[in-house]
Amino acid sequence: MRIVPTLALTCAALLAPLAGQAAERFDAAPRTAVVSAFPPEMAALEAATTGKKEFTAAGTRFVTGTLEGKPVVLFLSGISMVNAAMTTQAALDRFHVSRIVFSGVAGGADPELEVGDVVAPETWAQTSEMAYAREVPGGFAPTPGLVSDLPNFGMMHPRAVTVAQDPAKPEDRLSFTADPELIALARKSVEGLALKRCAADQCLTKPPKVVVGGGGGSGPVFVDNAAFRDYAHKTFGARVLDMESAAVAQVAYVNKTPFIAFRSLSDLAGGDPATNQFPVFLRLAADNSATVVRAFVKALP
Repeated sequence: MRIVPTLALTCAALLAPLAGQAAERFDAAPRTAVVSAFPPEMAALEAATTGKKEFTAAGTRFVTGTLEGKPVVLFLSGISMVNAAMTTQAALDRFHVSRIVFSGVAGGADPELEVGDVVAPETWAQTSEMAYAREVPGGFAPTPGLVSDLPNFGMMHPRAVTVAQDPAKPEDRLSFTADPELIALARKSVEGLALKRCAADQCLTKPPKVVVGGGGGSGPVFVDNAAFRDYAHKTFGARVLDMESAAVAQVAYVNKTPFIAFRSLSDLAGGDPATNQFPVFLRLAADNSATVVRAFVKALP
């Protein structure tokens, strides 16, 4: 069938924006992105934010405003790695994000840490990025070339993630690094900070502390297993285990955006003395992380 030129040009004009349309920029002001995974982690931070304005895109609610005197955009990443990567990229596409700060709870993997403590790791590994090996007599045999040199956890063999800041230069990475300047600022901003010790009728045995440094681990798994907790700590140097931070760190790395995450221990990822303590200390841990993040944001230049 022959289409007249005028009609063809009209159709092309209508379809062209759909093919290569850039995300709409909601706001041009440079802002610190303050991110949490789910509502209890964000509550205290949003309550302390003034001059709020809301935007919505791809099912995500973004809130701009001022926190501790600094311009911010707050949003929930959603729980788990894919949600966190998707929403973080959406924020970078729609706002002028100067840096990314994550605030939330996590399971503790370092036996030196206690529930309520807040940790800001220097590196983040994807601790569930694995190749599941086939079973052979005497053990497991991973497919050659698919795994790293790190020790395995049964059939599970760690593997690197392939990423590219430049599409011509992909690289394999086992971990992603928090911004050194933000880490240095974190060390200064937390000095003398008092954290919550009691939640309802439950109190911690020791006053919570803030620890800056070491490693963190993330994966699409809620870890409540003492053996894997010990493995992640020894293999990846993980002090905390969560379900989002390493994904956000990867997005930040690809977009060359400074990143740091603060995680407060709501439980011990399987190392708890009895049952998992997450339901009891979720709110306390979330509030402790928010307290540290507010002090950190206040100290930003």
